Amino acid sequence: MSEPARLNGNGAAGAPQTGRVLPFTIPGRSARGRVARLGPALTAILGAHDYPAPLRRLLGEALVLTVLIGTTVQKGEGQTTVQAQSSGPVDLLVCDYRAGEIRGYLRFDPERLGEIVDGALLPTLFGEGYLAITIEQGATDERYQGIVPLEGDTLCHAVERYFTDSEQVPTLVRGAVRQAEDGAWEAGGLLVQHLPHGETGGPRLAARSGSEDWEHVLALASTITDAELTDGHLSEETLLWRLFNEDEVRVSPPIALTRGCRCTVQHFREVLGRFPAEELAEMRGPEGTIDVNCAFCSRLFPIRMGD
Repeated sequence: MSEPARLNGNGAAGAPQTGRVLPFTIPGRSARGRVARLGPALTAILGAHDYPAPLRRLLGEALVLTVLIGTTVQKGEGQTTVQAQSSGPVDLLVCDYRAGEIRGYLRFDPERLGEIVDGALLPTLFGEGYLAITIEQGATDERYQGIVPLEGDTLCHAVERYFTDSEQVPTLVRGAVRQAEDGAWEAGGLLVQHLPHGETGGPRLAARSGSEDWEHVLALASTITDAELTDGHLSEETLLWRLFNEDEVRVSPPIALTRGCRCTVQHFREVLGRFPAEELAEMRGPEGTIDVNCAFCSRLFPIRMGD
């Protein structure tokens, strides 16, 4: 693994980058974080469904959060899944991240949703519900899940509560989504957390008297704007330099992002192969195939079993 590079003013303004996550640390303040830009993968994911524009922004925000969480907690080939379920107009939202691949979809009731407007808050979209974050480590088959209420104005607020309640880690999360003039969708996000003091198992910053280091990082990170997060001409390095040029910032190699729906005929055959022959017979249509619709990419797969 390559050593983290130190961010400086001379090297900050690189060529614009999209579709990647840039990990960073602020060692002098015992903080770490991620800057994410989704790039063309977002347009591809949102283009697979005929969602109203406000719900596309909602799903875009969820995808940003999934990437920020996944690249923070994931190891190896495991998977991070962010799922929201509720009794409201949007009753299901699912996104996942695995080894640089992202996918997601949501389910909603058009009649209950009504004339939804941009900027609708979380209670309007979901009503009462919960947010579940599931982390599966592929190499060890370990599985962890944290669940928190869907509370706050945005999904970012709900994720901040997840880290505070489930992980006991003070966290700032920001996400923004917009549609460009050419119709493409752009999204970006920032996650900043504290580490144990000195990264040696000391007390959490929040538990220390004054918490000056965390308050410093939090104050600077809070100045980020939606326009900066979604500006494809502003590199992630430049963005970090704008925020934290008072401190030494070290960046690790970026993680490339792509759309990664894993629907294949072979996968669906394996799933269907677990059903009894009697149930498979009931699933078959007039042409002798079983039609499987992938909720993530909205593609229909006619599967012929027994060939």
